[in-house]
Amino acid sequence: MLTETKIRTAEVSARRTAADGRTIRVVIVDDHPVVRQGLSLLLEQEGDMVCVGEAETTVDALKVLEETRPDVAVVDISLRDSSGIELVKDIRIRWPEMLALVLSMHDESFYAERVLRAGARGYVTKDEVGEKVITAIRRVLTGEIYLSDRMSSKMLCKLVDNRQPAGVSVECLSDRELQVFEMIGQGQGTRNIAEALHLSTKTIESHRERIKKKLQFTNASELLQHAIQWVQLERG
Repeated sequence: MLTETKIRTAEVSARRTAADGRTIRVVIVDDHPVVRQGLSLLLEQEGDMVCVGEAETTVDALKVLEETRPDVAVVDISLRDSSGIELVKDIRIRWPEMLALVLSMHDESFYAERVLRAGARGYVTKDEVGEKVITAIRRVLTGEIYLSDRMSSKMLCKLVDNRQPAGVSVECLSDRELQVFEMIGQGQGTRNIAEALHLSTKTIESHRERIKKKLQFTNASELLQHAIQWVQLERG
């Protein structure tokens, strides 16, 4: 099945622009067509915003971003071929001037700090899509960070109190280790994970061992059991 990639050019020139004559150009990266369509329609309702491209995989996203060079890339954290966090890291390295805004179905209390460290300028959960996305785009373009009020307060408290997660938690995993942990919980074997992430099976085995050590699991069965439980909890 071919991935869907869209680059829009003709309609951009026909768009009305903001008072300063500038159109805000956005690329949407999400593996759900309905989500991409909904976000595109939201942008179309704004007089100074336009969706200049869409992609559903990181490979296609990099091509679209290279060709369109948008002001903002709205990226889903869970993509078909990789993690949105890894895509955000690539964006920061390749196009430092391009802003990334992460959209996710996951609880921001776990992922928000990770995506900010990766280089994103904001985090919006899919249950608050709508005006929040537009607000977030406008805010990051002014140089600010966008998080919900609840998450902003939580991160400030953590900074002031220097709080650390109590006990052993998946929060101690690196972004790549967390990605592997999630794929294990989805029932994928080492070879499949390696192929999906374009890594060697040896590298994946090393990640598995580090995960077991960090989370204090004694064997592969314990790792698999907890990974499945975590994925089920994440999916609600």
